Amino acid sequence: MTRVSGPTLADIARAAEVSTATVSHALNGTGRIAEATRRRIRALATGLGYGPSRAPRTRTLGLAVTTNAGVAWDLAEIPFFSRAITAATAAAHAHGYALTTLPSERGAEELWHTLAVDGMLLVDSPAGDPVLRALRARGIPVVFDGVPADALPGDLWVDNDHRVTTREVLGHLAAAGSRNVALHAGWGHDHYTYTVTETYEQWCAERGVPPLLVDFDPSDTDGHAFDPLLGRRPEERPDAVYSLYDPGGRQLLAAARRHRLAVPDAMRLVCASEDPGYAETDPPVSTVTLHPEITASTAVTLLARLVELAGNPQLAGAPGHPESGLAGSGHAASGQAETPHPVVVPAALRVRASSRDGGMY
Repeated sequence: MTRVSGPTLADIARAAEVSTATVSHALNGTGRIAEATRRRIRALATGLGYGPSRAPRTRTLGLAVTTNAGVAWDLAEIPFFSRAITAATAAAHAHGYALTTLPSERGAEELWHTLAVDGMLLVDSPAGDPVLRALRARGIPVVFDGVPADALPGDLWVDNDHRVTTREVLGHLAAAGSRNVALHAGWGHDHYTYTVTETYEQWCAERGVPPLLVDFDPSDTDGHAFDPLLGRRPEERPDAVYSLYDPGGRQLLAAARRHRLAVPDAMRLVCASEDPGYAETDPPVSTVTLHPEITASTAVTLLARLVELAGNPQLAGAPGHPESGLAGSGHAASGQAETPHPVVVPAALRVRASSRDGGMY
């Protein structure tokens, strides 16, 4: 993958009001310059679209979750990400690559200017993602787990159809008798959060009911974010909750117990989670699985294929290749290599006692 012609060292030097030698030292990690100056020049260079040529093949792929980049949180303790990372590692090994998983807090560092990988898998890339900007500037192939907020024509991603899934969940709750469904969301700025929230608000508007949004806080173990809604009169409080994040189901159960509201008799619950422990809660909680193993392994397979295409000029110039601006159909003519294309993985609703009709079960 050849980097598109961009700014020179002289261009960056003029913008940063420093010498070209200082710019060179900042970008190469050499010289005796202040760390703050080095950071400022690297950030400015990335913003201008500058990137060095891609390093030689390393047979290594990278994985990073860039939602809330720079904030320290343990990916491995969240079932969705732990399953995705395990599946991504197995897929990378099957294609002959090592996989480096970056901790969340490193998303705001300058390592993206020098990280030696052949390709990157970005999970939940938000709008204005500085990691994505740096990788694009360097010409490193990127595939996304989750539609990126700043998608370009030809970008490759694997994701679920969150609009269809959201309407399935809301329809299930309505069929069980719920009329005032609240959405527990709003933490991230990625495509998943935005799309589910928008679909929920459209669903409410179609029924002439006001949306009830509850802000998610991963540290809100006792679910105090629900208190303002659960403290309302019975006819005004929600009779169901759809939580978008793994801990949300337990947070709602804790809040319901505090307000002495039985689940599902007084309030139904569905939570998007890969945690098998929800089958053992009281009551067992209905969950939405986004099939992280399938999405992650599929995304790594796409990335490995994209890296191979990028390293083969003849294939890289073929019609339908991502560099041509077309995602391709994925169907190759006889004798031609199949080009990668975006993939949609169906999600699934697992119905348990927490969202059923309390009068029937």
